[in-house]
Amino acid sequence: PEPGRCAHFVLRKRRFCRMVPAPGRRFCGEHGHEEEQNDRKRIPCPLDPKHTVYEDQLQKHLKKCNSREKPKPVYFVQDINAGLKDVAEIPEKQVPLSSLSIEELQNLIVKLKKASNGLELHLKEQILSHQALQEALSDPKNGESAFKHLKQQASILGNMEKLHLLGPGRCFVEFGAGRGKLSHWVDIALENVESVQFLLVERATTRFKVDGKHKRRDSIFERLQVDIQHLCLNKVPILEKKKLPVVGIGKHLCGAATDLALRCLVESYTTCCEGEDEEPAPKRCRAAQTEVAPHKSAGNESTTEEHKPVAGIVIALCCHHKCDWTHYVGRDFFKSVGLGPVEFHYFQRMSSWATCGMQETKSKASTSEDSEDQTNDTEEHEQTLSRTESGSDTLQGILSVEERKEIGCLCKRLIDHGRIEYLQQQGYRAALQYYTEPAVSLENVLLTAVPNPSLIPEPTM
Repeated sequence: PEPGRCAHFVLRKRRFCRMVPAPGRRFCGEHGHEEEQNDRKRIPCPLDPKHTVYEDQLQKHLKKCNSREKPKPVYFVQDINAGLKDVAEIPEKQVPLSSLSIEELQNLIVKLKKASNGLELHLKEQILSHQALQEALSDPKNGESAFKHLKQQASILGNMEKLHLLGPGRCFVEFGAGRGKLSHWVDIALENVESVQFLLVERATTRFKVDGKHKRRDSIFERLQVDIQHLCLNKVPILEKKKLPVVGIGKHLCGAATDLALRCLVESYTTCCEGEDEEPAPKRCRAAQTEVAPHKSAGNESTTEEHKPVAGIVIALCCHHKCDWTHYVGRDFFKSVGLGPVEFHYFQRMSSWATCGMQETKSKASTSEDSEDQTNDTEEHEQTLSRTESGSDTLQGILSVEERKEIGCLCKRLIDHGRIEYLQQQGYRAALQYYTEPAVSLENVLLTAVPNPSLIPEPTM
């Protein structure tokens, strides 16, 4: 062992423990039971058996153990954005895709094509950039992987600027924030803009965060460590106090997290932001009601912005194979075209066919920064696909690689169209577009939505 380090040899890591033992000891607290003169017994922690504790100090340890249940924050509301409450709609057991017969698979493909008939499947290319990232994009120190992330972030900011979402007096909520890189670039783009707030939503603890490095006094960064499923935005103190219009953003927001974020913004937050003394509006037109105030002048956007609980949504979609019927916001659309939870289950599995080739092309080379990046990028997510998701041996003889890719893309567009219809019903002008090249990311579709001023609220029955 190294001088001043624990003498315990960790077989799994093939090295000695690197913890520092107490003065006069050869082993750290975790491996103290190996000390010859130490007769105190260590037992697994009942909260997390991955670590041990002295038996005579158990009660003291339980009060400070990192695995103990912590008090819920004020913005935690159990399952507020979960969606479906009727479990009777969800089949008890799903048959794996690889277990389907040829006839069953062909029937599914027929249903898919029939449901997709008439939908806009050829998306518009909206590959933009933003001057805030020009210096980073031209920096030769950034490797290929970092360059791909920068191009995506630049295009997302370019699309936000085109929708007039980069402005003062707003709160940018980054869902699935990871290290907070997207918010970082938005902050740089708004360098001379006043009254800007950032909320970074991430359920996991994250290393190498970039939001803590911001020195500006005008913008405020705050992390919300909570699952989107339980996040009630209107209970976040800064929003409760300032009533800022919200812009929801996300880069590669994985699977069901997109649906949870959409419901968080356009249902739970928009509903709760209505005046306390007002009668609640019909659910589908609440977002539209925020827009009915007339514009006083073309350049006076901030006046009307005060009446918009959600000013816009810009989310790069990802990992449709991780969607869930329970949380999916487009269930009404699926039912309207004769589909249900069973078909949804298979279509979300089949959606992985669109990017299954990524496993072979995945680059192993990356910069040290990229290897530590815990943002939700496609490369990290796609490597979790199983063999049955990306195409079993049975399917190899039925469908070619190109056919599987085409069907996978069709499944993605069908799932995404359900999200578009949901946003439209909620009073938003929503769209899908390609925001980057497939060579940069195979998950290259961006969902955007802004309140639709042309919608007139339905009368209350």
